[in-house]
Amino acid sequence: MNNPVSTHRSKAEHVAQQLLDRIIAAKLKPGSSFATEAELLPQFNVSRPTLREGLKLLESQGVLERRPGPGGGIIVREPSIDLLAHGLSVYLRLHEVPFATVLKAREAIEPALAYEAAVNGTVEDFAELEASIARMKALDAPRDQVAFLEENRMFHSVIARAGGNMVLEVFWNTISILAAGEHHGIRYSVGNQTHVVQAHQRILDACRRRDGTAAAAEMETHVGALENLVRSRYQHLLKHPTSVFERPGRLRA
Repeated sequence: MNNPVSTHRSKAEHVAQQLLDRIIAAKLKPGSSFATEAELLPQFNVSRPTLREGLKLLESQGVLERRPGPGGGIIVREPSIDLLAHGLSVYLRLHEVPFATVLKAREAIEPALAYEAAVNGTVEDFAELEASIARMKALDAPRDQVAFLEENRMFHSVIARAGGNMVLEVFWNTISILAAGEHHGIRYSVGNQTHVVQAHQRILDACRRRDGTAAAAEMETHVGALENLVRSRYQHLLKHPTSVFERPGRLRA
């Protein structure tokens, strides 16, 4: 029996919540077929437009997608970090939160991640960090800035994962997209890139010593360097509202 529609939600929102509850209860994995509109409609005391609106709500959240035609239907998806970052960036932009505040948030999160990585990281995690540093050193910094920035993100991603705290990892993945300097037109000199490699090595060395306090301190200095760079060369960005980052099919403002 269906639960009565809450007076505090629209019917479409209520349908969306029930559909999400079913997906979770059934432990459906991304890529799994959920149902078709024709199968779902008799199960809800709502009109077809209301059902479709509920499906659209979950689709906008990255929970599912609707595929037309034979073999289609409603397919379960895994919400992406990009979608989460887009939603957060819209919220911050509408509230006129400046870029400097985003940098401060990153500076608060990353030392905690480095501490946890030093304490909980595995030998395999540290080997990944070492390989990332080696790849950075092999790059032609002036020509391969994009590749360098991707490798930089890889290093920090491994640190976030190695800590074993998924909530902090998700926070980092989201905030790192918003705090990425290249999206704001920031360029990194060869000297900046050399400092990044050296900082990564110091963080790794502290992790291998299982010295969480030292790893956190090294990370704090490292991520603070981006704010220092902005303050010295791109000061106008500090009070600039956080940019809205694109999601598939959307433009960045």
